[in-house]
Amino acid sequence: MVESTRPGYGDLAVDRDKLILDHVPLLKHIAGRLSLDLPARIEREDLVGYGMIGLIQAADAWEPARGLKFSTFAYPKIRGAILDELRKQDFLPRSRREKVRELERALHDLEQELGVAPSPEELAARLGISIDDVDEILLAAKSAGQTSLDEGPSEELAAMLADPRSKDPVGSAEWQEMKVLLTRAIGALPEPEKTVITLYYAEGLLLKEIGEILGVHESRVSQLHSRAIFRLNRTLATESEGA
Repeated sequence: MVESTRPGYGDLAVDRDKLILDHVPLLKHIAGRLSLDLPARIEREDLVGYGMIGLIQAADAWEPARGLKFSTFAYPKIRGAILDELRKQDFLPRSRREKVRELERALHDLEQELGVAPSPEELAARLGISIDDVDEILLAAKSAGQTSLDEGPSEELAAMLADPRSKDPVGSAEWQEMKVLLTRAIGALPEPEKTVITLYYAEGLLLKEIGEILGVHESRVSQLHSRAIFRLNRTLATESEGA
């Protein structure tokens, strides 16, 4: 074990190695969340390795005398280390980016025609591709936006792929209303999209664990999640406009 005592700590000795080991679950949690938005060829174990650099840096730089919990201090450093490494990798080829652009154009055109955001099935029909192909494009768009690479999705598509809970004012009347709408929207999701959303958010299972339950690969769970989020945002936007 390596112990270090930093200026301002008095006699407080910080066990650096124990600090790192105790927060490996946090590291794995962050890697698991980020893996949801990445192509199948990026393994979650690789993300853990990238994030370990950030965890070590956090352990070296943390100053408990400032009153900030280590987990709070380490979270952005771990996430940042993972994203920094991903930015070095061109995991969204130019051909995939062009498919994202085609889907964005179809999304815009159909929304103008229908007056509401199209469903994944309507996008597939307009583009002349399968729903599985739409799933792959949605996941690619979400990956690019999540990691802030060179060309992310348009603002319109990014909004459709954003976690519908992320900007809600928790505790307010608007949030209470949103919870009702969200619960109803989740209940109306087709299977297995509803199962993926429920297991991921309500039960806190990892993608790999959900895949084992559904009998599909982890990458397929990622695709189903992206499609479900797109559908949820479409439903919430439609209901909100009609309220």
